[in-house]
Amino acid sequence: QVELVESGGGLVEPGGSLTLSCTASGLRFRFHDIEWYRQAPGKQRELVARIFSGSITYYTDSVKDRFTISRDDAKNVVYLQMTSLKTEDTAVYSCRSYPSLRPTSADYWGRGTQVTVSS
Repeated sequence: QVELVESGGGLVEPGGSLTLSCTASGLRFRFHDIEWYRQAPGKQRELVARIFSGSITYYTDSVKDRFTISRDDAKNVVYLQMTSLKTEDTAVYSCRSYPSLRPTSADYWGRGTQVTVSS
């Protein structure tokens, strides 16, 4: 059974930092691409960052130079390091995985972790 569990969310002041973790089990992790999404109240879910199985990364423009996605295949974990946080980064952050070579064959989601940026 595949499971993705996010952790590391919380309350942080503007300009602060947080590191989120997405821990996977039940899949061949190193053969999966992993994405971080976020959804703010009243807004559509948006893709924040992606890391491919070869560790190539992608970021949406609003988080470039502030967020860093990385992976540790030995631990089955993907991290999202968030710095210079802004109030508009407040959202529920969720991770998603899919097989790198067959991206439409499977789709797994975690339940999410809340990030609140507020003074």
